[in-house]
Amino acid sequence: MGRASGRAEMLDRLGMTLPIVQAPMAGVSTPALAAAVSNAGGLGSIGVGASDVASARKMIEELRGQTDRAFNVNVFVHETPKPDPRREAAWLDALRPQFAEFGATPPSGLRTIYKSFVDDRDMLALLIEVKPAVVSLHFGLPSKDVIAALKQAGIILFATATSLDDARKTEAAGIDVIVAQGIEAGGHRGVFDPEAHDDYLGTVALTRLLVRNCKLPVIAAGGIMDGAGIAAALDLGAVSAQLGTAFIACPESSADDGYRRALMGAGAYHTQLTSLISGRPARAIANRFTALKDTLDAAVPSYPIAYDAGKALNAAAKAKGEDGFGAQWAGQGAPLARAMPAAELVTTLMREFEAARRN
Repeated sequence: MGRASGRAEMLDRLGMTLPIVQAPMAGVSTPALAAAVSNAGGLGSIGVGASDVASARKMIEELRGQTDRAFNVNVFVHETPKPDPRREAAWLDALRPQFAEFGATPPSGLRTIYKSFVDDRDMLALLIEVKPAVVSLHFGLPSKDVIAALKQAGIILFATATSLDDARKTEAAGIDVIVAQGIEAGGHRGVFDPEAHDDYLGTVALTRLLVRNCKLPVIAAGGIMDGAGIAAALDLGAVSAQLGTAFIACPESSADDGYRRALMGAGAYHTQLTSLISGRPARAIANRFTALKDTLDAAVPSYPIAYDAGKALNAAAKAKGEDGFGAQWAGQGAPLARAMPAAELVTTLMREFEAARRN
């Protein structure tokens, strides 16, 4: 099957008229944002990886109330974390000076603040019940029986891959579409095993590797911010481009004022991969939290246990008017972000895409 026909088939299956997927961005994407993108002809997404079932149901119902088009629901498939009280206590002690700056003390202990989809049969039951058009998987793959159950429900499955090895595992598992996440991408890196060697492949190289070596459709993700980037992704053989950071500045996102200022500020030119905030590598705007890499020598607890500390520190700082400890995830294209309503941004992206195609 040629690249053009493969793209047309995927877009047709999802009722998409535009090769744009809005990244799920748990904690930033909202039903209003996802609906605006889907209604404009792309594929809107919400992330429920950090949500309980009741919250996930509410988000999906709210999204369904705003669009009759296809959308994507993203879940986190990370390894079940292993609590380590000694390591966690050492991490809290290392963060104590930062808490003290804001007149606060660290939590007495850390919790696993949300379940992995691996352990959440209630979330699986919800997805099978409500049947979103797409469920996307981040950080890994669930068991064969879970994949079979989702596919039996008529759900199309996407999964993130950051390497050819993970892409081949994705293809063998029966997933429908691979999201090729380059090192430029903002937010959490979708590596299956965060302890394994990471080649830090960029979007261009990774997309070409997967297009040439895998039979599944590939969506390119990472550093794509405008229509020229979308055109380049399709020229590489991708069926669509996935954009996340490009949508953070939209009024429909739930990014707070500090996050929006950071996105438009000097730190956006210096995004960094860090595990300090959550316990897993993620690309963020350079801020006071990312700068702690030069001073902290304690081992970071497992994901998402470390995130419990990160959220507590951010809350303490924000209460005193300091925004520099937020999880301000963003990709390397952050300086290209534009603040406009999501539907207007999609229209702008497609105008740029068509112009790039003509040139």
